[in-house]
Amino acid sequence: MKFLIAGYGSIGRRHLRNLQALGEHDIVLYRSRRSTLPEDEIAGLPVETDLNAALAHQPDAVIVSNPTALHLDVAIPAAEKGCAILLEKPIAHDLSRLPLLRAAIQRGGARLLVGFQFRFHPTLRLAASLLAEGAIGRVTSVRAHWGEYLPGWHPWEDYRQGYAARTDLGGGVILTLCHPFDYLRWLLGDYSVDWATGGTLGLELEVEDSAEIGLRFLRGAAGTLHLDYLQRPPTHTLEVIGTEGTLRWNNAEASLGLFRAEANEWQIFQAPEGFERNWLFLDEMRHFLAVAR
Repeated sequence: MKFLIAGYGSIGRRHLRNLQALGEHDIVLYRSRRSTLPEDEIAGLPVETDLNAALAHQPDAVIVSNPTALHLDVAIPAAEKGCAILLEKPIAHDLSRLPLLRAAIQRGGARLLVGFQFRFHPTLRLAASLLAEGAIGRVTSVRAHWGEYLPGWHPWEDYRQGYAARTDLGGGVILTLCHPFDYLRWLLGDYSVDWATGGTLGLELEVEDSAEIGLRFLRGAAGTLHLDYLQRPPTHTLEVIGTEGTLRWNNAEASLGLFRAEANEWQIFQAPEGFERNWLFLDEMRHFLAVAR
């Protein structure tokens, strides 16, 4: 298979490394500007700065890893050509061009996956199994929390210039840290947003750095989701409360706690020995390769 990676920031670089680790080496890069990342690992790879020239290489699969506001500039023409597409989250910064994407997928016969890699987290997958079997009874309430200090993400660059901090590139904490919106739906079913509040509360940004969001699940549970660019140390957790127990997931520890009311004790489950964050992206890529083929 031939791959086109559109965007060579930190996530594009990760996808390149993972493709190569999985034995894929027929790769073309499309980048619109010079990256601050090292150039040595792309030596010898075709690099295009024009999208038409990049698509002229006739890739079988396209990985869209440029800034959010530019996603559909690549995804729509790639879909028209029938490519398999791995589209980094979120799909776009607004909904206006989603009908064009849908129509392009239908015309081209493309397949598209969105890069929500937390669906491949081993302890979240265990949580999904436990919820499916009713281990904590009927779910009544949910709390997801993700706070992470934005200037610490890429300390070698001005955080105010990155996509996560800029309106024109589709930034803001709600879009950038949108993984919980996806895994809550995966784990607990569909929901609606009852209320939301927040704003720019702690950093010099033109986008929101904090948000508190109230959710109502169709199965009856109430939920809250907290997101921020401010918290130190970083914290990413999930608590699900049911009529017969509680689940507590901690991303930093890759752990899942299960409290069964009948037993009146906690069980703690850990990710497999040697687990590290890139496993999620590798498993996501394996899944994409299976779909693309």
